[in-house]
Amino acid sequence: MHIHPLISDSATLANLCTRLSQSPFVTVDTEFMRETTYWPDLCLIQIANSEEAAAIDPKAKDIDLTPLLDLLVDNPDVLKVFHAGGQDLEIIHNLTGKTPHPMFDTQIAAMAMGMGEQIGYSNLVESLLGIKLDKGARFTDWARRPLDKRQIDYAIGDVTYLAELFPRMLDKLRKTGRGGWLDNEMERLCDPASYANEPDLAWTRIRLPSRKAEVLGRLKAIAAWREREARSKNLPRGRIAKDETLADLASHPPKVQSDLSRVRGLSPSWAQNEIGARLMAAIADSRPLPDDEMPAREDRKPGLGKEGALIADLLKLLLKVRSRDADVAARLIARSEELELLAAGVRDLPMLSGWRNDVFGKDALALVEGRLAFSVRNGRMVMSSLDNGAAD
Repeated sequence: MHIHPLISDSATLANLCTRLSQSPFVTVDTEFMRETTYWPDLCLIQIANSEEAAAIDPKAKDIDLTPLLDLLVDNPDVLKVFHAGGQDLEIIHNLTGKTPHPMFDTQIAAMAMGMGEQIGYSNLVESLLGIKLDKGARFTDWARRPLDKRQIDYAIGDVTYLAELFPRMLDKLRKTGRGGWLDNEMERLCDPASYANEPDLAWTRIRLPSRKAEVLGRLKAIAAWREREARSKNLPRGRIAKDETLADLASHPPKVQSDLSRVRGLSPSWAQNEIGARLMAAIADSRPLPDDEMPAREDRKPGLGKEGALIADLLKLLLKVRSRDADVAARLIARSEELELLAAGVRDLPMLSGWRNDVFGKDALALVEGRLAFSVRNGRMVMSSLDNGAAD
């Protein structure tokens, strides 16, 4: 494979993208820093196919990334391959408002190959290629220039090995008939809505046990306020205010701005400065959370009840058994919330169709309907069918 020197000019990048656009697939990775910013600071983009690989410097003066971004989001003929690509896709979405499509994630593919739910890249390379990666450059400050050869070689390795891994994994998935098992997960990963970070939904990521509509309404308002403040200043959310501080403000709202000086986690200067005034305005403008936005209780999903919760626990046990038998990650078959919905009587679920139904869904439904029972034989958990669907 030909490894290019670090690309820092538009003409070389455009020529590379022209060649790569004729490939059936490209492997992609990014290096970024986000410890001190709201938006990830893109520092390096690595891309390869089976013949050549390169690292691109997005910080190079006057470099035009348009050909590369067009290749990633507007070329449906080239498959884009990532490993654990969620943060890479977020960066691409921030730049374009789109996500790469079609795409393939080798971490998700590994789930269908019985390699665990979140296998790391170095472990995957070692497992399938027998190569132990040098991790010495992983803590590089990627924003600093110049980058030395060892750092660039380390970064490019993330896509060159991926270009070797992908065909092997694809071949195995085809031979085992499991390629289609990944479709839903891949579609979910490349859904642009997953990366939009809408301010009005920011409150859903903050834990607050209260079920009072006025408290949750305040939380929604001040979480949206924090999101906008963080964006405008390009600072991490926690640098504006931490989650626990927002939860405290929602539960115990200050009556006047001067009260902010007594709120733990806020600077005393907020009692009289402009950011404190904007926070107070957000609190004052908040409205009780509507019924249709109220979150489900953590201890009891709607319609589940105590008996349903026990059934959900049995379904989780069944899922462990069936995922073990099929040698596939449990999360690829069904998620906990889906099991709770099944226990509550919902039947329009992905697990009850296609390959998921064959591997797990039909047995899960039989268990819920009393046609299946657990037993232990020779120290191994097995399932037994019950005649006439009846058992004590």
